[in-house]
Amino acid sequence: MPQSLTGLSCAHEELSRPPVVSRRTVLAGAIAAAATGSVSAQQRTPAVSPDATPRDWSGREPIRYPDPDIVALDPRFQKYVVFNTAIVRLYTGTLWSEGPAWNAVGRYVVWSDIPNNRQLRFIEDDARVTTFRQPSGNSNGNTFDFEGRQLSCEHGGRRVARYEHDGKVTALAERYNGKRLNSPNDIAAHPDGSIWFTDPTYGINGDYEGERAEPELKPAVYRIDPSGRVALVTDELNQPNGICFSPDYKKLYVADTGAPQETKVWDVSGAEIKGGKRFVKLDIPGTGQASAADGIRCDVDGNLWCGARPGVQIVAPSGERIGMIRLPEVCANICFGGAHRNRLFMAASQSLYAVYVGVRGAGVA
Repeated sequence: MPQSLTGLSCAHEELSRPPVVSRRTVLAGAIAAAATGSVSAQQRTPAVSPDATPRDWSGREPIRYPDPDIVALDPRFQKYVVFNTAIVRLYTGTLWSEGPAWNAVGRYVVWSDIPNNRQLRFIEDDARVTTFRQPSGNSNGNTFDFEGRQLSCEHGGRRVARYEHDGKVTALAERYNGKRLNSPNDIAAHPDGSIWFTDPTYGINGDYEGERAEPELKPAVYRIDPSGRVALVTDELNQPNGICFSPDYKKLYVADTGAPQETKVWDVSGAEIKGGKRFVKLDIPGTGQASAADGIRCDVDGNLWCGARPGVQIVAPSGERIGMIRLPEVCANICFGGAHRNRLFMAASQSLYAVYVGVRGAGVA
């Protein structure tokens, strides 16, 4: 519901004031974090509104800088806020946007519109949006490998597909131990040539994003070896969703959108992971209401950028939330792109948004 001018003014004043944090509060938070080995984002969030600022998304009535919906919740986030830029809506018209991935050679972002069984492409040089692939197998997450080939997680096909340079499609994973995968969701490429992906049941829970079916396997995280062998990495998560590596590929992050609604982190040791623990459990800033990361990506400084209500939440390598980007729609997934990899693309429900930030994305896509 649109805010009144008075309410909006107060909200902006509230956001502009630095939070007052006592020494006792800081010490108590540090002790609690040390005792639990994890960080609750709620404990370190000053009082802010989670509601996006009403604006004209057509661009005919520009918003005043700095964009009020790029919010620093901790001083560490200030250096990532570009003062003279604004969040823009690049496209609207999808049913459920997911899986954006940046292609540096073509200077485009490909993303999925799962229910419409298509992939769309935003071409940066002239801002065109075209239908890139239809049907798409109800694809969800997308990325590119280190040879520039597109990788897609298909709900409809219940597989991981690779699009070759000659246009052919290779099914990289369809089964594990003779049983069909559920509905591969998100995917990450490793420099050693392996491909890691999550396999929750969302695509087979109904007929909207795939085809209803009974699961044959427990939701899990898998690794495809360069030889093509599919190996189980872990099945300890309830509904593994977003997945990404740290900039040095020594850590693996996986968002669990099942009952725990938490993001976990492990140390990567070759083809295995170890030392798993909670990295962060998010809430909606200013409300205490539950939120959870969906798609996730790291920047080169090791911060984790999470598609999570009320838009995008940014978490420091220590597991503390430091900032957020408020959007008028639920954001499922994100990626970094642009010539310098400093443009954040946000696939949010019916639209695709973008904003420039003060850091480059890690990884290849």
